[in-house]
Amino acid sequence: MAAPFVRITPDPEEGRPRSAAPTITLVKINSLVQFHNVTFSLPTAANIISDLNLSVERGETLVLLGESGCGKTTTLKLVNRLLTPNGGEVRVEGKPTTAWDPIALRRRIGYVIQEGGLFPHFTIARNVGLVPSLSGWDQTRITERVRELLSLVGLDPDRFAERYPRELSGGQRQRVGVARALAADPPLLLLDEPFGALDPLTRASLQREFAELTSRLGKTAILVTHDVREALILARRIGLMHKGQLLLLDTPERFLASDNPQARAYLDTLEVEKQ
Repeated sequence: MAAPFVRITPDPEEGRPRSAAPTITLVKINSLVQFHNVTFSLPTAANIISDLNLSVERGETLVLLGESGCGKTTTLKLVNRLLTPNGGEVRVEGKPTTAWDPIALRRRIGYVIQEGGLFPHFTIARNVGLVPSLSGWDQTRITERVRELLSLVGLDPDRFAERYPRELSGGQRQRVGVARALAADPPLLLLDEPFGALDPLTRASLQREFAELTSRLGKTAILVTHDVREALILARRIGLMHKGQLLLLDTPERFLASDNPQARAYLDTLEVEKQ
């Protein structure tokens, strides 16, 4: 889907006679996801998200960093309409999520969670090919896509396509989860603590591979983590969340130099690790 455009009509007092016809300029908006004054709460709880304003640019990896309960996973669920805001508006590809058909919206979004969220009774091939199958692809096309994606994430399709998730390691299952998220070639990926359950060496390896993959494919990604090191490695921008609010949104370089107390608390953990 092409990027949306907005019309900008200059004030008649600015640089032209009042009698002249208004000039209309088309400005391309490069944001794939936008939050406008978004609030979300449950009936029995205080706001989980409070007045969130955020734009995610096409092709970037935005990492939402924060402690458990800060609202970062809720933010992801507002993007794919698993939740709808109590106030404000979330837009995907220029269109409010409430105006999308939920199924059509979710097929435009790849979703990755810890351990890949694979169906244990499906083979790896069937897991990866699920969304294309639901979208009506023919079997030949699905098989070709599954083999392409397994190869892309470093799994030999001849060895892994007919296995079941229980026969794979944690790192291999996570690779399958990424392959499944990419299967229908969505423009947007949502990743909820995708590497959090892995051992340090496997996690570091998959982080590097994911960064290379998203860069090569030009995908937009929103990734949730509580690991500041992961955020610094993967993000083009880091959004620091605390108690439902976005405290800071900046590049990793600026995050490292920030004097925000919450940011400094995260960065202090890196110093502790060095000791």
